[in-house]
Amino acid sequence: MQLNSPLKITALGGILLLITGASASAQSASGSMAERASTLLVEIQREAALLWRHADTLESLARNTQIGWRSQADHLDQVKEHINAVGRHTAELQVIRHGVLPWQQQAINEVTSHAAELAASTEVAISHLRENRNRLFVPEYRAQLATIADHSEEMKRTVDKFLDYEKAQRKVQRLEDELN
Repeated sequence: MQLNSPLKITALGGILLLITGASASAQSASGSMAERASTLLVEIQREAALLWRHADTLESLARNTQIGWRSQADHLDQVKEHINAVGRHTAELQVIRHGVLPWQQQAINEVTSHAAELAASTEVAISHLRENRNRLFVPEYRAQLATIADHSEEMKRTVDKFLDYEKAQRKVQRLEDELN
């Protein structure tokens, strides 16, 4: 992570751009939009799992006084990369949200909220690390890392919950088809 370069977390920027009304062309058939939404949610699930792993490790590192700022910077960079990936997927979900199922719309809302919170918390942590390399164990910084870990875990659980719901819905539909 280059701590002297301008901070960029594209997830928050992409989300804010979409929320403020920017639009892009969307797929035409709502069935394919729902399928695309499910695919994107699976991608977000994968990114969220990796994000949570790095965030959890980062929180652990913050308790070890033997770990230097470079190790923390590396993990913060990984967190940022996963947030950016989630942001790209979330931006695409926002574009197609009008043509997806109600549960997918709810998933989009919740994931977007978690991504925005994670991006903001990560920006604060990166700024602190950039400006205070010798103050890694102050309570404010450690609390920010705990917040990142908590929000990343919550985002993973949220996506897991919605994809479990989809799996159950498909099973119910398959059983109904077999009964008929």
